[in-house]
Amino acid sequence: MINTLLLSVIEDVKSGTQGGIFDFNATLPLMMVQFIILMIVLNYLFYKPVTNVLDERTNYIRNSLTTASAYLLQADELTQKYEEALAESRKQAQNIIRQSQKEAQDIVAVNIKQAQQEAEKLVDEASEQLNVQKEQALKTLEDQVDILSDHIKSKLLSCQFF
Repeated sequence: MINTLLLSVIEDVKSGTQGGIFDFNATLPLMMVQFIILMIVLNYLFYKPVTNVLDERTNYIRNSLTTASAYLLQADELTQKYEEALAESRKQAQNIIRQSQKEAQDIVAVNIKQAQQEAEKLVDEASEQLNVQKEQALKTLEDQVDILSDHIKSKLLSCQFF
């Protein structure tokens, strides 16, 4: 089979048949015109719509990225504003807490002072009552001592006369 193929190729070369690879006749310009027409048709039917779609897509992506960047900047600005507001609110809350603690300490100090004054007043009153009772007890004891001494004296005097 290979031998027959080689023999046919050799015979074609010897006979000088036309229609080889490099024949320059009217078909070559016709093929060039056909190729150019095909390129023009493909350009208008395929390449231009595809490039238009790709350009639109590129523009859409570019616009989307620009819009997204703008939104991102706005979001960053809002985040910064909210963080600043949050920090200010925390400072105010800490100041309010400190002020409340100070007020509570002042109230406690006033209450403690009042309680101490009341306790001192009660101690003073109790001390006065004890002093009064002590004086009354001493007076009563003096009276009883006087009575007893009078009684002893009278007994002693009465014993002497007997």
